[in-house]
Amino acid sequence: MAELDKVLLDLVRPMVENPESLDVRTMPSLNEREIILHVYATNDDIARLIGRKGSMASALRQVMSVASHAEDKKVTIKFEQI
Repeated sequence: MAELDKVLLDLVRPMVENPESLDVRTMPSLNEREIILHVYATNDDIARLIGRKGSMASALRQVMSVASHAEDKKVTIKFEQI
């Protein structure tokens, strides 16, 4: 069973200019079937990860959805500026 925060970190690390400031954390959820992942990065990197009209964020959510099927959980990704 893969740790989804590490999977997401491996996906987004090559996309950012400042990988040393990048962090992905798993946050608790009230729903036991949901995993909330927060991506923390600089403002420019957050813009790059979200993409035009949210296209990159949507693609990341879709990939992580496939990765979470083994655990039968829903993944929510939130982007936060540091």
